[in-house]
Amino acid sequence: MKNKVVVITGGTSGIGKACAFAFGQAGCRVVITGRDEKRLAETGAELKAAGIEFLAVAGDVSKEADVERMISQTIAAFQRIDILINNAGVSMRALFEDVDLKVIKQVIDINFYGTVYATKYALPYIIQTKGSIIGVSSIAGYRGLPGRTGYSASKFAMQGFLEALRTELLPKNVHVLVACPGFTASNIRNTALAANGQVQGESPRDEAKMMTSEEVADHILRATIHRKRDLVLTFQGKLTIFLNRFLPGLADKLVYNHMKKEKDSPFK
Repeated sequence: MKNKVVVITGGTSGIGKACAFAFGQAGCRVVITGRDEKRLAETGAELKAAGIEFLAVAGDVSKEADVERMISQTIAAFQRIDILINNAGVSMRALFEDVDLKVIKQVIDINFYGTVYATKYALPYIIQTKGSIIGVSSIAGYRGLPGRTGYSASKFAMQGFLEALRTELLPKNVHVLVACPGFTASNIRNTALAANGQVQGESPRDEAKMMTSEEVADHILRATIHRKRDLVLTFQGKLTIFLNRFLPGLADKLVYNHMKKEKDSPFK
């Protein structure tokens, strides 16, 4: 990984930030992107203190022009891209019958189109280096989660896109990894959108009992080095996918009951 250039969208918190340190400590030059310039500066200071060579670029992945600028600034600084980690994402929690449709669109624009834009503009350089494209997806990309219709749809779309792209790129020896962490301690539930589009503000789950972002980042790093196709983490995540494939009716009931037990659940 020495001197390889890794671009990480949503690189200022959670899994994205953890990946910046994991890949940076493995020898990569790191590009972090995000909308919050204050967080970008703070994360950049931490990377500098750790001796990691980095570039911080402010931008919104849901805006194509911002993503094109992120990639062009990366090339201007480092002249290459070896790894793209499509990590930027937002969740939601509301019953579909209650949700404002602008929330669904916002989630799709960030989670799916953000991945499409970043991949599109980074792809010519990744083809040159025979590098890696990584999508940080979710168990919700295999199994629709009640109360998270827009989020599930965005992750199903991301996984279908990356699977098709992987197949297209077989002759060019580009590695495509879909990483599904399962429930991970990060800020994605705190920043999840409610039915009206307002930020939820508090996680409905016990974050202390989840896999840490740092553990997920280490798994993603190893999967990238070994050019794995898929990465599914946590026993709960693997069991959910297994049950959904072989006992889908049971999975419906188990998932519903599990999500219903969340704090302040939208299920009555």
